[in-house]
Amino acid sequence: MSASMWFVSMATIGALHVAAGCFRLLRYLSLCLRRPKDLRRCYGSWAVITGPTSGLGRSMAMELALQGLNLVLVGRDPAKLHDLSDTITKTHGVKTKTVVFDLSLVSTPEGDEAARRLRAVVEGLDVGVLVNNAGIAKPGAMYVHEAKVESLVRIVRVNLQALTEVTAAVLPGMVARSRGAIVNIGSGSAFALPSFPLYSVYAATKRYVAVFSKNLDVEYKSKGIDVQCQAPFYVDTKMISDEAKASFYPLFVVSPDACARAAVRWIGHGGLWVPNFAHQVQWWFAGFVPEIVHDVYHLAKHLQQRDIFRMLRPSRAAQGRMGCSGDKVY
Repeated sequence: MSASMWFVSMATIGALHVAAGCFRLLRYLSLCLRRPKDLRRCYGSWAVITGPTSGLGRSMAMELALQGLNLVLVGRDPAKLHDLSDTITKTHGVKTKTVVFDLSLVSTPEGDEAARRLRAVVEGLDVGVLVNNAGIAKPGAMYVHEAKVESLVRIVRVNLQALTEVTAAVLPGMVARSRGAIVNIGSGSAFALPSFPLYSVYAATKRYVAVFSKNLDVEYKSKGIDVQCQAPFYVDTKMISDEAKASFYPLFVVSPDACARAAVRWIGHGGLWVPNFAHQVQWWFAGFVPEIVHDVYHLAKHLQQRDIFRMLRPSRAAQGRMGCSGDKVY
């Protein structure tokens, strides 16, 4: 190949890459001009949300209540569910129901019984929105051979199996009413990045969430149901330690409230999306970085986190022996 042909070929590839990035930016800007949907009018008067008692889940529950939706709160801690239910009722004047469901026990007798309770609660309710928010990342920053198999299976159960089971419990009512919206909280680690080393099982489960959501959106669009995977990057929750958060650029670690406001605003607009603007900027720039650079950078970053977590685990284990929980489900 002559030098001129080589130059033209490289320039063409570069132009196409830039054009693809510009198209994503224009698509985002066009969506910004759309008005948020009236969720209650478009989809129904009730919303189901998993993992609502802390972090992003709590902020999304409060935001959905602010939109006038009654809530079915699904979580593992009865006391926290009760407190949140009271807070939402007093603050926003909407109805609430609670379902105690430890999602890490899905596909066990205890999990099957909790799933039956969930189906019984949602039966007959005008459930218009489902937010599958619950998820866990622990143990994080660890090679697979270093982790206990039980902890890896727990990630799969909560992030993948439970999400699927809760969706299957809510979908029949939406199909019968010919309307609904399902929001599955994924992760930028499985959407915008080519790899997320030392979080392999977590990233794999979140990739499942994206593929599952996309296929459901195609399957159920004609039935009046919008299915969306929202893929935030870093949110300031207990899923990342203070030491790890300190190593990120503060601009790109958004608060749960800011992420929730953006997430609720984007419901019904697109099948796979990064809702928050700061995270959109990260997604935009990530597309211009070569894959090998991503791989080397994130491996080095997560090896640093691995060292931090290895120092923290003895103290957390001591707290656990004193009755403190160190592995929270969100």
